[in-house]
Amino acid sequence: MASSAKMLDVPGPDGDRQVRISSPDREIWPGITKWDLAGYTAAVGSAQLRALGDRPVTLQRFPQGVSGEEFFSKNPPRGTPEWSRTVMCTYPSGRQHPQLVIDEPATAVWAVQMNTVTFHPWPVRTANTDNPDELRIDLDPQPGRSFADIIEAAGALAELLRELKLTPWVKTSGSRGLHVYARIATDYEFLDVRHGVIAIARELERRLPDLVTTAWWKEERGVKIFVDFNQANRDRTIASAYSPRPLDGAPVSMPVRWADLGEIATGDFTVRTVPGLLESDGDAWAGIDDAVGNLEPALAMWEADLERGLGEMPFPPEYPKMPGEPPRVQPSKKVAEHWDDAGERIEG
Repeated sequence: MASSAKMLDVPGPDGDRQVRISSPDREIWPGITKWDLAGYTAAVGSAQLRALGDRPVTLQRFPQGVSGEEFFSKNPPRGTPEWSRTVMCTYPSGRQHPQLVIDEPATAVWAVQMNTVTFHPWPVRTANTDNPDELRIDLDPQPGRSFADIIEAAGALAELLRELKLTPWVKTSGSRGLHVYARIATDYEFLDVRHGVIAIARELERRLPDLVTTAWWKEERGVKIFVDFNQANRDRTIASAYSPRPLDGAPVSMPVRWADLGEIATGDFTVRTVPGLLESDGDAWAGIDDAVGNLEPALAMWEADLERGLGEMPFPPEYPKMPGEPPRVQPSKKVAEHWDDAGERIEG
């Protein structure tokens, strides 16, 4: 039987590359095929490289479409093209292994051939995978909050970042929330960046106490917008700009201009619509690489909070117990006498 595979021409540094797409008619979303997704990825390639380029990337893959099984590839899939490369990354456990680096649109299209829907880049460059060059803040709305509420929180966050001499950039999450980014100088490692983000989150909560929360445990968040500070940790990633999401309608995590934020709806940005919007309106993040700020003012806020008695926050569950971390147990299940002042369980 003849193969149904198609070849897609993708612009490369020295002319077009041909990328083979097998099973091109397989539906990834209803009515949107693997070939459509490959074409989308090629169409947004130059803009998406601003978010993906020169970074370790984790691939979120769906071999049978978004309604089927999914898995995350940290190790590069077999058969990586000769023009691609990898970089060694260190994980919270201390183990190391290589991750794929996407330096050109053809590599991203090849990842789609390997059934990738969403790209999750690290906030580091390959020259230094221990020191982030990006501060990322995920505004995660709890049930009961509207998109207008999230826009209000994002606007206040942008104002705060500007006060801290950081340039904020915003994108839709591709779901219900917003992601706010700022480029930073690579002067600090992950734990420092985490502390800067925690300080920013706490200050935003002080300014908007009825709207924003830093509570890690869901039972304490109420109907507020959670500022997910743990996205600043090593090996924690966010869907890249221009990445599709595995949700109904094939939504895309879309960069937008601050001036336009009040005029948009998250449903505006899909695999079908984004290439045309990018062609007509340009890339809202075109200047992000020229706006590198310093984390020092945010870290000064962290130190001020330490003096107020505010210390470390909970880490994700896959992390080892970290210095100064509070007890890693739901507040409703915590029995005070079972824990010491350092947050360690007292074995009876």
